[in-house]
Amino acid sequence: MLGPLYSGQYRFAIEDASEKYNAEINIEECLTDQCGHKANVILFNKNGEKIQTLVSDDLVLYFKEPFTPSKINTIPLTSKMIHDSPVVFGDFNFDGAEDVALRNGNGGNYGSASYDVYVFNSTRNQFVPSKELTEIASAYQGMFEVDPKRKRLTAYARSGASLHYAYEYQVIPNKGLDLVYEKIVDLTQEPPKITIKEKINNKWIIKKSSKL
Repeated sequence: MLGPLYSGQYRFAIEDASEKYNAEINIEECLTDQCGHKANVILFNKNGEKIQTLVSDDLVLYFKEPFTPSKINTIPLTSKMIHDSPVVFGDFNFDGAEDVALRNGNGGNYGSASYDVYVFNSTRNQFVPSKELTEIASAYQGMFEVDPKRKRLTAYARSGASLHYAYEYQVIPNKGLDLVYEKIVDLTQEPPKITIKEKINNKWIIKKSSKL
């Protein structure tokens, strides 16, 4: 970590990541190029009412351009300022309610961003941890992609520079996640070797190709 260290809590506001919620990040340490370590993420509705406080043990902010953070003012945080959003909103389990993911270190594939995922529980009227969603948001390359039309989550990984992977999970209501698609691109061969596995009627169908 480079740059001078500033002590105390630093506050950042996220107001453009959700139609329903705003977030305030209170984080322990900041440099001129990044912030990190334990952080509280306070969620508000758009009327400014506090909804819930969530904790990340290692919320990381990497700034695209160095600047001097302030421990006095709350700094508005935009996607233009940082790499990998520290707070991600979306309907991850396709139940019609927004869920939230918090950056928690660099535990993903090749040191990429990892996230703790919380889904909204309408009975308890709060966000609760999702073990399954946290696993796929932590084991691959950053946050998974959400396809609301197909009700699938897509995660990516690689092994070295030549092996690239894509995985699709189907969200099954009241049951969980089901891996239904895998794609492996092997660039060590010419032409590239592509292997696709797809689960159809609970049976895996394997296809091979050389077209990217």
